[in-house]
Amino acid sequence: MPMLSDSSAAFAGLPLHYLALCLVLCLILSALGFKRVEYFVSLGYAGSIAAQAIIMPLLYRDTLRGWALVQSALLLAYGLRLGTFLALRERTASFQNEMSENGRRGSNVRGATKAAIWISVALLYVLMFLPALITMAAQESGLALPSAPVGVALMIAGLGFEAIADFQKSKFKNHNPSHFCDVGLYRAVRFPNYFGEMVFWFGVWISAMSAYQSLLGWALGGLGFVCIELVMLGSSRRLELKQAHRYGGDPAYQAYARATPIVFPFAPIYSLRNLKVFLG
Repeated sequence: MPMLSDSSAAFAGLPLHYLALCLVLCLILSALGFKRVEYFVSLGYAGSIAAQAIIMPLLYRDTLRGWALVQSALLLAYGLRLGTFLALRERTASFQNEMSENGRRGSNVRGATKAAIWISVALLYVLMFLPALITMAAQESGLALPSAPVGVALMIAGLGFEAIADFQKSKFKNHNPSHFCDVGLYRAVRFPNYFGEMVFWFGVWISAMSAYQSLLGWALGGLGFVCIELVMLGSSRRLELKQAHRYGGDPAYQAYARATPIVFPFAPIYSLRNLKVFLG
């Protein structure tokens, strides 16, 4: 068997030409943020994941099958569901004030700062999708993928948890726009949608564990996973502060916040105020 050179070994299992294509796709879709800054991390995010989940399986269509195919379908479902939810949410009366506030904050972001956000989020979306791309490449080369079913099961659980939470909150807010949501899954955890997303991306990373063929593959796949988990924790902290500002004077909210875990169900962690997270 021929020996791989050091550079070839470093990039083993990483289809660099497809990685470059993924980056181009994410840059194009993330450019929505130049219209409204929040689109960098909302519609641009959903579109980037969905686009990669369409184009990459098409490129691997001759060998894509089984769990790798299911993984790709779940990533597409994730992107389409999130994009649809975000688009519909913008039309709700309860979200109009938040949109106006986001618009005011976004108007202060210009030029080089916008470009830096654009490139950063596009790179992040590529790294988040990378485990699925590595799985497809490994399957094409004939490698077994015993970690794939475990990861797919986690993806299904996380996606279901997040979708149910978003549905419950949207339904609740339509009838109670000025009240904090404390029904359904929100009885068990204050931010179940964020928890579901964390589980989903953990599943994406786990599914490719048997496909990583190089230290660089492990590092890049792990980097995307760690970054999105930190983004979710940072977003949870930001939402906690926003809700405290909005509902903090309500004794019912105070009791709810003291008794309900913030992100992880059944874990006695009720606040992330002191968490130093610079993402999200």
